[in-house]
Amino acid sequence: MIARIRGKVWEAYPNRLILDVQGVGYEIQVPLSTFDRLHPSEGITVELRTYLHIREAAHTLYGFATEEERDVFLLLIDRVSGIGPATAMSVLSGMPVSRFKEAVVNADVAELSRIKGLGKKTAERIVLELKDKVGVTETWESAAGGGISNIAADAELALIALGYKQVEARKAVKKVLESESNASVEELIRGALRLMS
Repeated sequence: MIARIRGKVWEAYPNRLILDVQGVGYEIQVPLSTFDRLHPSEGITVELRTYLHIREAAHTLYGFATEEERDVFLLLIDRVSGIGPATAMSVLSGMPVSRFKEAVVNADVAELSRIKGLGKKTAERIVLELKDKVGVTETWESAAGGGISNIAADAELALIALGYKQVEARKAVKKVLESESNASVEELIRGALRLMS
């Protein structure tokens, strides 16, 4: 699995980048949110969090500017039936992650339906299935209400996306934070995984 990639931009289009990584050109599909955040132009160095999607006919690399974007992408493709990478990318391109989380927490199907390529039924399924997945909306609500920090929430969501229960994930993240209060999201996830293994 390719988890991160850093390289110079060879070509930049709103939905994909071609990065030069030591002479090898990687084509990476990116949502508009990532493209807008990075403002990539030829020759600049960028770093992306990535997800490699393998199908019989193709290997596609998806790239994201933030852990939060990648976590939402993984939640959508892993936890919502009928949603594949293309639809998940449309969601990330259609609205900021914070607004998406708010729409799910508030069951705002109309807001989600405004995303290009997302019909009312798919929007309803996203709300229903993400609300039903233990911990996802709880974590988002808790972060929004100041119950936990955004860094802790991001680490918790990454662990939920990996299949851990919300209660286990929160306990592990809290324990890591007790010993490493200034830990980054990645350090929290690694520490929590060590505790839970």
